[in-house]
Formats: sequence, structure tokens, C-alpha cells
Amino acid sequence: MTSPVILVVDHDPGSRHALLADLRRRLGGAFTVKEASSPEEARTALETSAQDKEAVALLMVDDACADVLPPAQELHPNAKRVLMVDRDYSSTSPAVQAIALGHADFHLVRPWTNDESMHRAMSEFLSSWTQEQEPVFELFRVVARMDDPRVLRLRDVMARFNLPFLVYPADEETGRRLLREAGVDASRLPVVIRYDGKAFVDPQIPDLARAIGVNVANDLEVCDIAIVGAGPAGLTAAVYAASEGLDTVLLERAFSGGQAGTSPMIRNYPGFPHGIAGGYLMERTCEQAWLMGAHIVFAQQAVGLEARGDRRVVRMADGSEVSARAVLIATGVDWRRLDVPGLNALVGAGIFYGMAVGESRAMRDQDVFIVGAGNSAGQGALHLAKHARTVTLVVRGDNLAKSASTYLLRTIESTPNITVRTRTEVVGCGGDGHLEHLTLADRAAGTTEQVPASALFIMIGGEPHTRWLRDAVAADDHGYLLTGSEIPEDTRTSHPPTPLETSMPGVFAAGDVRKGSIKRVASAVGEGATAVRSIHEYLATR
Repeated sequence: MTSPVILVVDHDPGSRHALLADLRRRLGGAFTVKEASSPEEARTALETSAQDKEAVALLMVDDACADVLPPAQELHPNAKRVLMVDRDYSSTSPAVQAIALGHADFHLVRPWTNDESMHRAMSEFLSSWTQEQEPVFELFRVVARMDDPRVLRLRDVMARFNLPFLVYPADEETGRRLLREAGVDASRLPVVIRYDGKAFVDPQIPDLARAIGVNVANDLEVCDIAIVGAGPAGLTAAVYAASEGLDTVLLERAFSGGQAGTSPMIRNYPGFPHGIAGGYLMERTCEQAWLMGAHIVFAQQAVGLEARGDRRVVRMADGSEVSARAVLIATGVDWRRLDVPGLNALVGAGIFYGMAVGESRAMRDQDVFIVGAGNSAGQGALHLAKHARTVTLVVRGDNLAKSASTYLLRTIESTPNITVRTRTEVVGCGGDGHLEHLTLADRAAGTTEQVPASALFIMIGGEPHTRWLRDAVAADDHGYLLTGSEIPEDTRTSHPPTPLETSMPGVFAAGDVRKGSIKRVASAVGEGATAVRSIHEYLATR
């Protein structure tokens, strides 16, 4: 097998030769480094690589040769495209335009200040490419029937935690061999086989948590602060609370990340000019909270909250309790359900709520649809467009501009295999055990049509995950928690609540679960940090 290719396209001979020498010295053992001095030479090299079935990992192009970027995407859609530019910080910079239009994935500023700064950037580019390839080392092997909806849950957990895995059909020889070696009967599927041979039969969320070594049993029943929910707000609060000396317990009903953890790419989070995968950002924040001293417990469903004197008690589904001096509710939202006949029967078998990041490779050369008009739906469309043959955004309103960011709109418009259908709704679906077609209603034309579809991702806003509270704290008609001045005076029990405090003194809310939240990762992070400050003030009065 030939090594993946790094192609350097630079019209300046001196700059090109210096870069080539450096790349070959550092990366020549793992990659084949090639060169071109013009867009024409680059097209020829890319066509030859495509004919020879060579994988192109990086395409590094100077701004004078940027015309090669659009055709390069058609020939090598998985290659990471890097535009080399001068730093001018103007809105008309070639880098701004190329990334906004989706023609480049990254940029590299010339001249780089030193070798290490350039190679830190190269590591980022190559890591991004490597993550999209089939894993070389399989930490987990999943043996299953490919139409089993439980496989979705397994894929999602593995993808969220960046765990290398592959799925093997149970009716093929490799799958049968893996089952034999694990000593498992093929009648009990799916089976997850860890690298050390330990098998988990039809694992549930706690089983998967144990399989990757995380804590699913809480042995800290008394603490200063209990945080319910491990999305951006909850994880940030855990970082600050633990680092400031508070005994902190973080409880999560599934795995860390919340909706942010399912986002394939967050482009507008400060500090990451090329964006960052939501799962990776949340994983790093979770590690940070743990190393600061937070006690993190996964697969623990909160089912109740009550005040007992000056303590606030969170009751768990397994019968255990956590008694805290203060509680932060950061449970976020669940995706709103779509009411379409026959849809529930196909959830997990071609129909998914949210962006199932583990499913992206399975969408290769398929026709997929997304219902939604917000940033999450737009980012999901761009992510799937790298794999799917076509991606169709089904939008009930007149346009995307009302709910999606401008940078997303520009990129979507310039991505050839993404279609946006406005004033359109999904009204039907069908398939034999797996989604095969959708029925779309064009409200503008007053017509309906049936279209072939391999997958449907539903991203139509959220419903707050607050039913477990059972009116313990005040909420609006939709279930979003009221905080601060939003709380009616007749429901306040003591002191005037601080901006993030709920109607139960000592209980705070942050992130998407709170009425009036901005629904952005950065704002949730800010609220998580702010809540800890408010909790300190509350505890000081006790």
C-alpha cells in the first residue's frame, strides 16, 4: 500500500523547496511528499493520484494557485486543504474567502515564525485527516446485524469518546470468527469485543461506560455542589467549582458533552480559528474537570430534587441520593420529536434525532436528508456532505437566514452536493426495516412527492430536560427553568434570587435548560462559570 500524499503547490521556487525539504525530513517516513508549481501541474498530479488510488492527505496551496482548490475537492473529497497566505487581517484576505466558501479547511500564515509553530499546525491538519480514516487500531469491535437500531447507540458512544472501533456484520466470516473467538452465541447481538478479548453482550449505557473504564457508581453522597448534566455549562461549572476548592459531584444520565458533543464541527467557538469537533472539545473539558478534582459519575439518571433543611438532595434512578449545599441544573435539552406516521418505527434504522457522529462514514455515497434550519443542522449538512452523495436540508420556513449564521450560509451555498428546500416538510416515510423513502410536502407549490432516502437526521430545536424535577422549581409553559428576575414574586421563598438562581434557594440553572439562554456553546460555558460565582455568594450567606 502506498503512503498517503502531501502535495505542495507553490509558485515561488524558494518557498516551495524550503517547505518540501522540511516536510520530507519530518514526515517523509509516513507520507509521500510531492510538489507542483502551478494549478495546472497540481491538477495533473491530483488526477494521477486519483487514477492510482493514492490517498491525498494534505493539499498545501499558496494563494496564487488557489484556483486548484475547487477541482481538488471533487477528485479527493477527503483531503484536507490548506491555503498558505500572508497575514493581513483584512476581510478580503484569500483565507477568509476560501474558508467562508468551503474551498479550504485550514490556513497557514507565511512566514511561520519558527519550525515548531509550523509543525504544530501540521499536526492539527494531519490529525484532522487521520480521524476521518478507518482506524488502524481497533479498541473495540462491534459484531451486529447491520439493521439493528442498537448499533446507532454503540456507534454514538464510541464516536463521542474518540474510541477507535469498527462494526462487523454478524452474517459475514469476520463477524462469525470474532464471535467464536469471544465464545459468544450469535443469537445474542450486538456484541462489543474489547481489544483484550472481553465481550459485552447487548451492552446498555452503564455497560459501555464500564467497558471504557469510567465511573458509573457514585460513592460520594455528601458534597458542596452537585451538578446535574455534563454539557458545556455543567462541565465548565465543574472545572471552576473543583478548582476553587468546592467538593464537586457531576452527575450525567448518559455520557458527557450534551448536544454540543454531537456537533461534528463548532466553527464559532473562541480560540479555534478552524473550528473544533464538539465531541473533542467536551472530552477535553471533561478531562480538565476531573483533573481539577471533580467527582464525575456517568450513566446516572436524576429523578428528583428536594430541599431538606439547608441541604439540597438529588435523588437518582438507582435509589441513591446526593446531598449538597447547592445544586446546579445543567441538563440541557432533548431534540424535539417529529410527528410523522411510521417515523418512530424507523428511529435508529435510518432515522436519527440529532447528528449521530458515528454514522457519517456509513453515509458514503448515500442520499441523506436533514430537517432543521439552525446552526446545528447546517453544520451537520456540511459534515455529511463530505461522505454522502447528496444532502438535502428540509426547511419549513422561507429561508435559513433567520436561524443560521452567515458563515454557515455562505459555505452551504458553495457546497455543490447540498440542496436547501424551503417551505417544505416531511409528511411521510417508509422502508422495509430501514428507511428507504420520504414523502415531502412543498407548501409553496401545494404538491407532495416521494423521494429515495437512506437517512433522515432530525434537528428541529429542543425540549428542556426538566420533567424529572416535577415542579420542584418554577418553569415556563415549555419547561424551561425560570431564574433571577424571571421568577414570579409569589413563588419566591426567601431572598431575591441571583440572575442564575431558580425559585428554590440554593438551586441554580445554566445553559440551554434555562429560559432566555442564548443556545450557544460559548454562552453556556460563560453561564457555567458565572453560576459558580453565584453559588460562592450563596454559600457565604449560609
